[in-house]
Amino acid sequence: MGRLNASLILPSVVNGGRRYLSNSHSSSSVYSFAPHIDALSKKPMFVSRKGEKYDCFDSVGDAWIVFNKMVDKYPKPPIVEFNKLLAAVVRMKHYAVVVSMCSRMELVGVSHDVYSLSILINCFCQLGGVGFGYSVLGKMLKLGVEPNIVTFSTLINGLCKQRKISEAVCLFDEMVKKGYQPHLIVYNTLLNGLCKIGSIDKAVRFLRMMEGRGFTPNIVAYNTVIDCLCKLGLIKEALHLFSELKVKGI
Repeated sequence: MGRLNASLILPSVVNGGRRYLSNSHSSSSVYSFAPHIDALSKKPMFVSRKGEKYDCFDSVGDAWIVFNKMVDKYPKPPIVEFNKLLAAVVRMKHYAVVVSMCSRMELVGVSHDVYSLSILINCFCQLGGVGFGYSVLGKMLKLGVEPNIVTFSTLINGLCKQRKISEAVCLFDEMVKKGYQPHLIVYNTLLNGLCKIGSIDKAVRFLRMMEGRGFTPNIVAYNTVIDCLCKLGLIKEALHLFSELKVKGI
């Protein structure tokens, strides 16, 4: 992966990271959280081995069996194989387990890449630890691993879940300025966040901005804004927006 020039480090990321890291959450200490986070995993870890295909795990115990075999191998499997396993555990929603696995990978000398670190950021965000997600981002920049659109989208989603909408919008704006092309899902995530906090004026402006930037809002985007307008009693505005759906053939 290419190195990210220091001048391209997003101001909102750096500033947000400083805020989050002020309580000793430095990028070098991010994995110190791993031993304690397992308690947040609410599903039991039953072991019932079925196979070693990453999409055929009966339980997270199966994943641990395969993972332990992988880390004990010499030479170690390529990072892409670990990423497949981590993604399978994420699909089972065992986010805390992924954090522990990533910590173990680092201890045995497996070099992370942008995908494994983005998976780790997602898990921290799912567990409500956006601050630790920023710490991982800082680690990526330190290692010269260039974040991708998934990395930033994951952080934006995490911020929205914690109702830190202004910070999410700031990160989105800086991401676009630096040339990253956000996916429609990112737009919809921000729209939903703005509507949840009742910022309907900003939500409507954001919807128009999507159109201005060449993105065609889908039915999910319109439904989100129309629903918010109705809940706020702005029925006339909701009907006007609804009529646009017919005109645009959505």
